[in-house]
Amino acid sequence: MRVLVTGAAGFVGTALVERLLHDGIAQAGDVSELLLVDRQFAGRPAIGRRSEGSHRDVRVTELAADFSRPEILEPLLSRPVDVVFHLASMPGAQAQAQPTEGDRANLWGMLALFERIAEQATARGHVARVVYASSVAVYGDALPETMDEHTAACPAISYGTHKLIGELVLADWTRRGKLDGVSLRLPGIVARPELSSGHGSAFMSQIFRVAQRGDAYTCPVSPAATAWWMSRTCCVDNLLHAARLRSDGWHASRVWTPPVLHLSVGEIVDALVRRFGAFEIAYAPVDRIEQRFGRQPPLIDHRAVAAGFRHDGTIDELVRHALLEVQ
Repeated sequence: MRVLVTGAAGFVGTALVERLLHDGIAQAGDVSELLLVDRQFAGRPAIGRRSEGSHRDVRVTELAADFSRPEILEPLLSRPVDVVFHLASMPGAQAQAQPTEGDRANLWGMLALFERIAEQATARGHVARVVYASSVAVYGDALPETMDEHTAACPAISYGTHKLIGELVLADWTRRGKLDGVSLRLPGIVARPELSSGHGSAFMSQIFRVAQRGDAYTCPVSPAATAWWMSRTCCVDNLLHAARLRSDGWHASRVWTPPVLHLSVGEIVDALVRRFGAFEIAYAPVDRIEQRFGRQPPLIDHRAVAAGFRHDGTIDELVRHALLEVQ
């Protein structure tokens, strides 16, 4: 099986790559070639290399480059790929601050990638499964008291709009037989080691890291702020599940919002104290951040549950999973 991962050197991408190499998709060893694309791998410059650097596995080809450039896509897709995980994107706050670059990375680049993958169906009759990392940002800011699979998308930032466009294109091209698309609306994934200002939900990971180190922290949302929580381990489980799902009887949108744990920041802090002991935390809510990331209601996509997607289970399991490191 030939597999392509964009954003492969990112927080989720690195964990996904390790799982693909170790466990495969349907079974261990079924990934015969793994094509990895990101802007850089461990600080290396933008050159293509095979089985060097961070990976010694002969199945791996790493390309440090812009995934959307034709000169990158052409050699990668000169032979058909079976599965594509499209994880690469510019974070929402950064894309909002740099709209031209945000459009290029999250919209035009995405469409160029999908178009090139779809060409293999026309030329060779080979349809790839495309697992697309969409986002809960498609729902916007004016959220109802509870949310399910019928909640309408109404993005409030360009990042959410771009993700929604990607979902719609995948569904339409799947209907037309050009791709076999699956879109997952993912929340902020925890716990990232460090986060740039491009991530508005940075506090969700920072709480875990400061508790782990025993540092003091001033949180930009209140302890009553509620959010959707998913660990990187659980996220990768759901991405792999999306790649192996049979497509019999799916709904036309091909979009699922995987289950999440709906928890307050105070509950997360209590769980971290149970794990690591007390640490110094103060609260200085920033209205913009609390409004967007701290007032999220209960969310349950019944179709996602029925399809076998899952959350971390318990808050203590979330903490354990969130702090697992990729070996």
